[in-house]
Amino acid sequence: MAKASDKTDPVIRAAFDLAARLGWRHVGLADIAAESKLSLAKLYGRYRSKTDILIGFARDIDAAVLAGTGKPSEDESTRDRLFDALMRRFEALGPYKDGLAAILRDGAGGPAALLCGGASLLRSMAWTLESAGVGSNGLKGRLRTKGLFVVYLSSLRVWLRDETEDLAPTMAALDKRLARAESLAQGGLPGWGPRRPESPGPENNGEQAPQS
Repeated sequence: MAKASDKTDPVIRAAFDLAARLGWRHVGLADIAAESKLSLAKLYGRYRSKTDILIGFARDIDAAVLAGTGKPSEDESTRDRLFDALMRRFEALGPYKDGLAAILRDGAGGPAALLCGGASLLRSMAWTLESAGVGSNGLKGRLRTKGLFVVYLSSLRVWLRDETEDLAPTMAALDKRLARAESLAQGGLPGWGPRRPESPGPENNGEQAPQS
């Protein structure tokens, strides 16, 4: 399985290592440049701000998750495919867990919104739906995306506290939340139903494909 750490950008790795050690609010761009052994000029040529680094990180995680996605099988339920995709996301995040926790603690709505509450994560959830063979376009697609967004965020809180090797508590929490979402869908809310053949995918919602 592809992981973001396989091709880690040294700037991103440095930023997350420093966040874990110092706290995100205390990390400056000069610190990141020094940790990644770059001059400030070279860092500026790649990233203009700490926010830019977090955006790059989010895109790398998306790319790692999608790289592990195979063609949806008819033998798998939609719920199973979504479970696998979100667990791949947690695996990809694993090497950055301490830094991510620090960033979320210090985010105050800025970095936290980028990683967990804003358009970046909604885009990620749209791609997750598409990877599971579920449409993300149109009104129903947006509702599905927001539903998966809620499932993921609540499971992320469990994952951040999960210190087990097999991530059993995270898997149990994720499965429970997906089951709840599936139940709500069957009760009349827009569900996880398979994508219709004509669905163009997330790009028609103004989203662009993740890039590594």
